This record gives sequence, structure tokens and C-alpha cells, in this order.
Amino acid sequence: MGSKEDQASSGGGAGGGFFSSIAAGVRSWGTAVHKSVNGLMGYEGLEVINPEGGNDDAEAEALRGRWKQEDRDSYWKMMHKYIGADVTSLVTLPVIIFEPMSMLQRMAEILEYSELLNKADECDDPYMRLAYAASWFVSNYYALQRTWKPFNPILGETFEVINHCGITFIAEQVSHHPPMSVGHGENEHFTYDITSKLKTKFLGNSVDVYPVGRTRLVLKKSGHVFELVPPPTKVNNLIFGRTWIDSPGELVVTNLTTGEKAVLYFHPCGWFGQGRFEVDGYVYSSEEEPKVLMTGKYNESMSCQPCDLEGEPLPGTELKELWRCSPTPANDKYQYTYFAHKLNSFDTAPKGLLPSDSRLRPDRFALEKGDMSKSGSEKSRLEEKQRAEKRMREARNDKFTPRWFNLTEDIAPTPWGDLEVYEFNGKYTEHRAQIESSTALTDVDPTSIEFNPWQYPDESE
Repeated sequence: MGSKEDQASSGGGAGGGFFSSIAAGVRSWGTAVHKSVNGLMGYEGLEVINPEGGNDDAEAEALRGRWKQEDRDSYWKMMHKYIGADVTSLVTLPVIIFEPMSMLQRMAEILEYSELLNKADECDDPYMRLAYAASWFVSNYYALQRTWKPFNPILGETFEVINHCGITFIAEQVSHHPPMSVGHGENEHFTYDITSKLKTKFLGNSVDVYPVGRTRLVLKKSGHVFELVPPPTKVNNLIFGRTWIDSPGELVVTNLTTGEKAVLYFHPCGWFGQGRFEVDGYVYSSEEEPKVLMTGKYNESMSCQPCDLEGEPLPGTELKELWRCSPTPANDKYQYTYFAHKLNSFDTAPKGLLPSDSRLRPDRFALEKGDMSKSGSEKSRLEEKQRAEKRMREARNDKFTPRWFNLTEDIAPTPWGDLEVYEFNGKYTEHRAQIESSTALTDVDPTSIEFNPWQYPDESE
């Protein structure tokens, strides 16, 4: 076992035995099953990975997946020229790979297990407080494993969640090039703020996704501020084979107020699925001493246990379960959780729903109803109107101004580049107070509201 200094410098830190795989270092992607599709003419060199198989079934895996051959061939002809590029907003993708949800709705899915933050806020033990907060961030990865792509938000699009665990949440698309989404959530225990700007690298049959962003969490009782640095994500088998997602690397949650830190290692998927979904790590003191070990799977549960300075469980203590994934719908087409269905439902839409809300997107709504042709045409119509608005802004020398967030002067460094940071301006809180005190909107059917995120809603080219 290495010294305490070696453990701290490695980020994960571990004693012998219990988490020896962490002490051994991060496994490379070479441990997964890779094989080029040499048996399919015109696609030589593409990588197909079966997370559940050995090293001899890549060609069989390549013929699986959701693509019809003609769709796959057409998509490849369009995409192969972008290998090595950031494709975040370069290409228009077919709705066959989409789920009926916007990226802003995906951002809200982290709210599902917010009772963990309520417990963190009420906890007096600083290390258990951090363990609860880290488990909350881990809990979101079950939803992030869905293999369907959410719709890119239209500039000015919003999404609202009201009174889930007492939380009010608002997200807004504040930039189109590059795509940037901002969110703010709050209840009596915490405030949560995120500025997100994804960066990608297209690799042919896979894409690396780098979470350029800043995530801040404030627990109200202590006033402590926490910051998240998540691991990158790899989406495998985009064209050939069954699409699946892995997020190997470290998730780091730092208490910026005290210097305490949780470092959790997301194991990469190895042969026959070995290590897939597994998460191990520690909560460290500000002196970089391990205090609490954490272990689990992000598709099942997370547990913790007090540990000694070597990272081993303290005698007489037991693992304590902090979080367990809720039951999910069986055979759900889009692999939705029950909470994801709630986020999509008009039954949970707040009174006075903003006309810019993601639920109202006609392409999303058509796909939810199974009309793929209408979804595709509506998606194209919205994207063309967004381009037309951009031309109008440029011709008038106008700028787009977000409604619910302000651009700050802060520049946040991330492992994948610097980030301009937005902050919640408080206007949505005032807006909701006015809506709740009004009696005029009681009987408005939200499905009758036309989607309208536009800066120039009454003009067209």
C-alpha cells in the first residue's frame, strides 16, 4: 500500500484489501472488449464493444441495435467526416435515436432523490454530510445511462418543476452556439445551481462526452458550499451494435467552505461486464485523511462505513445504506424511471406554465405519441425558426438575453476547458409568487398552450 501522500495525489486514495482495485490505479479502456468490424465492407476499423461479451463476438454484436441497415448506412455517410470533431451542435440527427424529452428535463432528473440533501443539511457530522451529498450526485447516473438522446433545447426554452420535495426548479437554454443550459433548484434545505456546456469528440462508433460545467450546492443550515467535478462519459456503439454508456473515472465533491472532499471512482466496464456500474471511494478530511469509505453501484445503491487512516473499516462498525434506486417501470421503451414520466407529464405541470416549457415542444409531444414522421418534421421546423431568429438578431445587432439567469464575470476552470458562469437572478421566484396568487389561470389546459421560446414570436422570414 502506498503512503498517505501517494493516496492523496492519486485522488482516490485507498488502503490494502477493501478497495485494492483503486490503489492499483485506473484501468484503461484496453480492458474492455474491442474489435473492429472487419467483416462488414466499408466499415473497417470501427470499434464495436459488447459490454457483456468476450473478445470474439464483435461482428455479431455489430448487427444488433436499433438501426435499420439503410438508416445506419445513411447516417454513417453523413457522420464519418466528423471523426475527431466536437459534434455537439454540428449535425442534425434523426429522431429515431431520440427520447421524448429535452435536455433541460434531463437536468431536472437529479432532483429525484433530493431527500438525501435534506438529510445532509440536517446532519451534524461533517463527513456523513458529505457522504449524503456525494450519494445524491451518484444517484443521477442511473438516469444518465439511458441510451436515447434527449432533444437539444431551443434558445430560450425553459423547464419548470414545482413542489417535488418542496423544491422549485427552473432551467433555461441561454446559448445555442455553444449549447449552454443553466438550472436553479431550491427548497428549505438547499440551493442547487448548474451551468452546463457539453463538449464532445466523435470517434466513429462512439463519442466521448466531457461535462464542461460548474455545479454548486449550498446547504442552508451550515451555509457550506459544495462543488462537483464529474467524470467524462463514453457512449458506445452509436451505429453498430447495442448502444450503451459508461462513465469511467473520478467523481469529486469538494466542500469549498472546509476543504473536505469525497472522491469516488467509477470503475470502467471490463470483460463480461466486470466492474460495470461499480463505485468506490472515500470521504477525506481537509488534511486528506480518509474518514468514511463509500461503495456501491450507481444503478442499485450506495453505502458507507467509518474507516481508519489506512482506509479500512473501523472495528465494530457496519456498512450503512445511504441510497437505493427506486423500482422502475418494466419493459419501458425509453428506459424511463417513474420520476422521468412525471417530469414529462402535463399532470405535474405547474399552474401558469411558461409557454417556453419543454413539455410543450411539438416534436417531443409527437414522439411521445409514437408519430415519428411528425416529430421529425416539427423538429426541422423548430430548428429552422431558430436559425431564422439568429439571422434577425444579427441583422438588428441584437443580443439574446436570458430571462431567469444573468451572465456573471466569473470564469470557472474545468478539466476540459474554461466556462462562463450564469447565476439565478431571482426573477422566477417573483414570477411564481404572482402566478400562485392569481385566480385567473386556474382552469387553463396546459396542452392548449403553444410552444413559444422565441425572441421575435410575431415575426418570420
